[in-house]
Amino acid sequence: MFLLKIIRNKYFIVVSAMVVWLLFFDKNDVYTQIDLIKKCNKLKAERDYYLAEIEHNKKEIQELQTNTESLETFAREKYLMKRDNEDVFVIVKK
Repeated sequence: MFLLKIIRNKYFIVVSAMVVWLLFFDKNDVYTQIDLIKKCNKLKAERDYYLAEIEHNKKEIQELQTNTESLETFAREKYLMKRDNEDVFVIVKK
């Protein structure tokens, strides 16, 4: 009897309809919010990765600017540079 009285109450019906509308049919429904949270977490992870890469590259640049031996190694490996009296052979693996 009491439950039937609550269900017939117009305020209960309106509030229930609003809750259902906001949870499932609104443009900011629950599923959209969950998807946005997942995207936000993915973007935060990418941001952390790129910040770590930036720090790594800054350290590498600092090392190349201060150490001539590492600069020479870098030039030989990346750009195939050589000294005047050397020959460079490039081996391509298939």
